[in-house]
Amino acid sequence: MPAKVRKAVFPAAGFGTRFLPATKSIPKEMLALVDKPLIQYGVEEALAAGCDQIIVVTARDKAAIEDHFDTSYELEAMLERRGKTDLLALVRQVSCMTQLATIRQKEAMGLGHAVLMARELVGDEPFAVILPDDVIDAPTPCLKQMVDIFDQVHSSILATQVVEGPAISAYGVLDGAHVPSNPRLFDVTGLVEKPRPAEAPSKNAIIGRYILTPKVFDLLEHTPLGAGGELQLTDGIKGLLQTEKVYGYSFEGTRHDAGDKFGMLKATVEFALKRDDLGPAFREYLKSLKL
Repeated sequence: MPAKVRKAVFPAAGFGTRFLPATKSIPKEMLALVDKPLIQYGVEEALAAGCDQIIVVTARDKAAIEDHFDTSYELEAMLERRGKTDLLALVRQVSCMTQLATIRQKEAMGLGHAVLMARELVGDEPFAVILPDDVIDAPTPCLKQMVDIFDQVHSSILATQVVEGPAISAYGVLDGAHVPSNPRLFDVTGLVEKPRPAEAPSKNAIIGRYILTPKVFDLLEHTPLGAGGELQLTDGIKGLLQTEKVYGYSFEGTRHDAGDKFGMLKATVEFALKRDDLGPAFREYLKSLKL
């Protein structure tokens, strides 16, 4: 039987400089979107897609990520004493959600290098990569959509969406054509990392969800440093194209760039409005603003 996607890698070793000074002592991945840290949204998505092994690539001062998914005996005891059963259940749900495996990226050398750090924990099987600051709101979780496609094609899959105008130069961009049998699927023939807008091969940008075959590790290990003096994951995927099929998948859902201040603000508004406990009052507050 073809291998299933059971492991999800979360690169979380960056400095989060776009959110300084908040990220001076708090990992960017632990910034709250309404009342959950960014990384929890990604972990919940991975679990919903059938990934029962979560691998986080961390760095110094990132212990808060592990602590969040660990048991907090003092907090639980306090909530139990005070009869706050709803909050106690919420806290226990997080601590029972999953067991994390972590590995340190001792030097920030790019996304490709972060993924390569997970090689020993992933082993010889396909795996997912989730960038925690790309939060995707979808009825069917984005990674679950991709796993369903992987179970059909058994090839690497890159999440993609259309990006208009100059903003395309901030992304890896796909070259290729639609698969006739599935308009959401692209047969990738090439990739360009952060092209100038006039040189972009398409408007199809790579978004922070990947399913990759283990061969990418060998390729990353022998890939020279690329843009910014970093090991680019896109360059490793280019190598995959020489011997394997790679597909782009135009997912159903709304992507929020929560790694950007404006994107985080928009995501906070969108997620708060959807909440039964916050939405009605928040909506009335927004209507009252004299803008």
